[in-house]
Amino acid sequence: MAVFESKLDKKSDAYTKNRADQLEKLALLRGLEQRAVDASERRRPRFEERGQLTPRDRLARLLDPGMPFLTLYNMASYCVDDPNRDTSVPGGSVLAGIGYVSGVRVMIVVDDSGINAGAATEMGFRKSLEVMRIALKNKLPFIHLVESAGANLMTYKVELWAHGGSVFYMLAKLSAAGVPTLTVLHGPSTAGGAYMPGMSDYNVGVKHNGMAALGGAALVQAATGEIADERKLGGTEMHAAVTGLMEYLAEDDAEGILQIREVVGRMGWNEHCPTPPERAFDEPIYDADEILGLVPTDYRVPYDSRELIARLVDGSDFTEFKARFGPNLICTQASLFGHPVGLVANNGPMGPDEAAKGAHFFQIIDQANVPLIFLNNITGYMVGTEYEQAGMIKHGAKMIQAAANIRVPKLTFYVGASYGAGNYGMAGLGYEPDFLFSWPAALTGVMGGESAAGTMETVALASAKRRGVEPDMEALAKQRAAIVEIFNSQEDAFYTSGRMLDNGIIDPRDTRNVLGFLLGTIWERKNRTVQPNAFGVGRM
Repeated sequence: MAVFESKLDKKSDAYTKNRADQLEKLALLRGLEQRAVDASERRRPRFEERGQLTPRDRLARLLDPGMPFLTLYNMASYCVDDPNRDTSVPGGSVLAGIGYVSGVRVMIVVDDSGINAGAATEMGFRKSLEVMRIALKNKLPFIHLVESAGANLMTYKVELWAHGGSVFYMLAKLSAAGVPTLTVLHGPSTAGGAYMPGMSDYNVGVKHNGMAALGGAALVQAATGEIADERKLGGTEMHAAVTGLMEYLAEDDAEGILQIREVVGRMGWNEHCPTPPERAFDEPIYDADEILGLVPTDYRVPYDSRELIARLVDGSDFTEFKARFGPNLICTQASLFGHPVGLVANNGPMGPDEAAKGAHFFQIIDQANVPLIFLNNITGYMVGTEYEQAGMIKHGAKMIQAAANIRVPKLTFYVGASYGAGNYGMAGLGYEPDFLFSWPAALTGVMGGESAAGTMETVALASAKRRGVEPDMEALAKQRAAIVEIFNSQEDAFYTSGRMLDNGIIDPRDTRNVLGFLLGTIWERKNRTVQPNAFGVGRM
């Protein structure tokens, strides 16, 4: 046993400040999540008038009660369609995440038709596409609760149409890989959207409201002059009896969800994966709530990342690798919910020793064939003559190469700053981690605003000196302010998560539970047998 002995002072001013700062960021997160709920709930009377459930009520009824649900891309589209932070609604009009349906771990997408009738957005398309890729990699049956007005023709962009086809491409890939795709048609799905049920393996259609057609009544009239009846054109009743597009027909939303739950339960999906072994483990001896007071929101303020690890791993028990060498990179082996793992975290910027240590550790973990967890709080690799002559480039390259090429699952968390090439060595977005989540106070970018401004000011001063002129200090001050604003406005977790540069933002106190859920997901994918074929399930 190597139980970590905490030195955290919960009565200190630093602890109090850190906790207050983290809670402030968490309040912002919860407020933005509620903004999306409120925007959708405003249409509840309209849903009830039509005898429908709201999108969130559909999701709640679909999921197994009391089982965990991991929300994905909760901030998608924030500050994208609407750049105003005070009014922008996150989520991309799509609810998505991993949960349990009839005892089966699945990927779920729900069109949030309470917002703009579920009209497709650029980030909504991307969100759906990315969760489908996650489903494919992790062998998760894909369930889509469909109700969408389709693309908004008033805001048409050709690139949205061009990339939109990738969603149907992924449906084909999922089916061909032996991963079932299932749709409940709660409302309209027209034009290209008709291929959502058209390419799903199983379809449940809801009477009266469900509708699928390549051209809705308005488009048909504009294109052909035909005045068509919507229900005869593409109603679920017609598809169940005439085209065979609907395998099952439900009286209402609630029955439709019950039917898809029954379908999932009868697939025998869990018969093709062994029961996970019972894993004995001890909870951390330190309270997860202490994480808020432990980790500063200001990346310039140091903390011991071993304190964080001790609040994540089983029994607060871990073994540190090369503890006396490259001390700014903490490399540990431990277990999480009984799963053996490696963890790497930062105690400061990385020099050549840290980079060489990291490369060695990544390979050790790859050899052990266990997941590697990255806890990012890194300002970058060290610069300067001393470090360049010590081989910073080649040692940093070793670490980056190892991060790119290890074969084990990579789970990355932005817990503080993640800047520059340090982000690469710590398996940032570009290094295709299996999952990547941010804390609300996290920052990421090429460098901080002050560093960028200082760099450009030094360049400008050197240029003035070479030309033998006096620098314009007023202009330099304006330049500094502008650069700081440009960099700082793009580095916070809410901005970057809005652009889907992670899988979402989580409460720091939930990190252990999220990790446990992800490790279980990865274990199932590794041990599950699927029945792939060449082309997927073709409709007859």
